[in-house]
Amino acid sequence: MQNWIKTLTAIITVLAIALGFSPVSIAQVSPRYDLLLKGGHVIDPANHINEIRDVAVFHGKIAAVEKDIPADQAGKVVDVSKLYVTPGLIDIHYHIGHGGAPLNWFTPEARAHALPLGIPPDMALQSGVTTIVDAGTAGAEAFLQEKEEVIDHAKVRVLAFLNIVANGMGGGLEGSLDEMDSKLCAATIKKYPDLIVGVKTAHYWTKEPWDAEHVPWAAVDRAIECATLANVPVMYDFWPRSERTYEDLLKKMRPGDIHTHVFAQQFPIILADGKVNPALAEARARGVIFDVGHGAGSFWFRNAVPAEKQGFIPDSMSTDLHTGDYNVVSMNNVMSKFLAMGVPLDDVIRRSTVNPAAEIRRPELGTLSVGKDADIAVLELAKGHFSYIDCGVARMDGNVKLTARMTIRAGRISYDPSGLSMVEWEKARPQYFNNPDKGDSLPARADDYPRD
Repeated sequence: MQNWIKTLTAIITVLAIALGFSPVSIAQVSPRYDLLLKGGHVIDPANHINEIRDVAVFHGKIAAVEKDIPADQAGKVVDVSKLYVTPGLIDIHYHIGHGGAPLNWFTPEARAHALPLGIPPDMALQSGVTTIVDAGTAGAEAFLQEKEEVIDHAKVRVLAFLNIVANGMGGGLEGSLDEMDSKLCAATIKKYPDLIVGVKTAHYWTKEPWDAEHVPWAAVDRAIECATLANVPVMYDFWPRSERTYEDLLKKMRPGDIHTHVFAQQFPIILADGKVNPALAEARARGVIFDVGHGAGSFWFRNAVPAEKQGFIPDSMSTDLHTGDYNVVSMNNVMSKFLAMGVPLDDVIRRSTVNPAAEIRRPELGTLSVGKDADIAVLELAKGHFSYIDCGVARMDGNVKLTARMTIRAGRISYDPSGLSMVEWEKARPQYFNNPDKGDSLPARADDYPRD
């Protein structure tokens, strides 16, 4: 890519001289890079980079990650010194759309009265997240609506786990076995291989008595059957009971399958002697993946802190963002909690970029490799006194906090609330000070860099 850019620049320069233009003027018209993030501490675990480097973007792709790239080679230069530059973060547990919730969910005659789970996907951009994965909000019957209503219009990249329940979540049918058609599930995944990354099973028969139809492992077994047919992983949201223990679930999980909500209250993560349940290490050794999936009811410090102190850290960070928790949970909030527990920043970044990319089998994501989409997070690590909460209304105090300062999605600046990439208004170009007199006038903008 870089050699191609050099060759093109040389050709343009020769043509410019032949036409009577100076090399200086043509360089000013056609900079080598569109955007240059200068002086930031780059953490890119996929490429084993953890040092001060510059990151250049050209035509929506990563063009260079090098030391001391000259500022005059870029159309826009952003000073990110004292900040961290990472691949765009990946949140593999998020909820969008209606799922199974009927459109008239709020009326007395509705089949189910649960509020739709989904929140706007682009809210994720506020945390430096450039890829989200819907965690089974929709099943085979509801996925097309989710795609056309939400996925196709999002600025953030949206992928999905397909619920084994064809109706999806929130529709009152998550215990209906006739909704768990493994072949329909697999066929839908194969129809949308660029969007659907796996199968989700959740909320099956958490307290009702068993009967001839509703047997303990029905939802899990059918999800595994679908995943086997489609060659994708399963994500499990699970509630143990005496007839289906937590340890038995871990034994059922296949290499590459994902246990989300790992620090939820219902799991025996920490045994009576204070030690981490050895079943977790045994499952991890077989290739089982552990994900945070924080949510409104799936994260307890009493599980997370002792586990972290004993070296058990989830493979991926994720939020489980939905209508019930979006005002208190974010990707930065989840990452900050683990930083406050003592997990190093580069390790937290690894578990928020390259690890989840591998879990969903998208190795082209979660990296700043040259030629890949310019999905970039610019993060600030603050030191001070900060407090964090869990789902059991308990508090943990810490001395670090991670905040996204800017998010770049495919080269476009999609989030920059403090104006990191912007010029001071008094120094803006003349166009900024214009008062447009008609609809097609130039907008009063300080620059033309693509933004969302």
